[in-house]
Amino acid sequence: MIFRRIFGIIPLIGCLALAACSKAGSTFLLPAGPIAAAQRAEFIQILGWTLVAIVPVFALVPVLLWRYRYRNRDASYAPDWDRSPLLEVLMWGVPLVIVTVLSVQLYRTTHELDPMKPIASDNPPLRVEVVGLDWKWLFIYPDLGIATINELAFPEKTSVALDLTTDTVMQSFLISALAGQIYTMPGMHTRLHVLADQPGEFEGENTQFNGTGFPQQKFRAIAMTPTAFESWVEDVRSDGQPLTAKQYGVLAQATTGATAQQQLGAEALPEGVLHFSSAENDLFDKVLHRYMRGTPVPSANQPGAVGYDPQASTGEPNQ
Repeated sequence: MIFRRIFGIIPLIGCLALAACSKAGSTFLLPAGPIAAAQRAEFIQILGWTLVAIVPVFALVPVLLWRYRYRNRDASYAPDWDRSPLLEVLMWGVPLVIVTVLSVQLYRTTHELDPMKPIASDNPPLRVEVVGLDWKWLFIYPDLGIATINELAFPEKTSVALDLTTDTVMQSFLISALAGQIYTMPGMHTRLHVLADQPGEFEGENTQFNGTGFPQQKFRAIAMTPTAFESWVEDVRSDGQPLTAKQYGVLAQATTGATAQQQLGAEALPEGVLHFSSAENDLFDKVLHRYMRGTPVPSANQPGAVGYDPQASTGEPNQ
């Protein structure tokens, strides 16, 4: 049993080693921003305090097995031994100290890494509204009047305030290299702040299983220089198409980004990516408030529902 536990920890160590070898932009173990860096530091500290209790066990078990082996006649034999104050203090005191330290640390970092808390930045913050769909992510830039599917671009060293909701089932938004995950639900408004220290491309995804297209619900999060970001915005405005009610109805269907791209004739863009040169300023609010009226949303007008009909609903998120 003891050796089984010893060998059982080997796969865990291997998984951590493989995670550290992951490509840049896909794990918090290779952070690209202050939030992910703080999460990695938190993970290492928790691992270190946990090893305080684990390492002595694995180190002493072989020693005890060797010391008190059957053939060792020099090992002490104490059949009337009852208890040891020193062992009692160690067995109860060390776990108590570890739990206390971890509790205080968890309370402190939970408040420091509050997703609602803005990140300090020398540059003006950028607002992006995020709508989860089946099986794609819609990003709306209300101050710039553009929108994208499966492509979140922003300037480096700039605090990005993400307002999130979903127009279908519950989903979980995650850009591991920049910040932790946060849940989105119909009729619920959540917020997440991210910041990238330097230009780069990072993997974003939905981590909440939501059907057959779940593995394809990933997006590109791209940190750019301010000049490159301005150029990107102009490209979206010039090459994109307007996000009309009809097109939103296409996006709201239970399809992957690649399928929606084919339906809207945007194959020239990277796979699964769509650009929209214009979008309604209140589109996010319409999606959010359609679930706050106190009455059920008809299936024909409900994205993700069986029987959803974009023609019947005309794609209007406020119906």
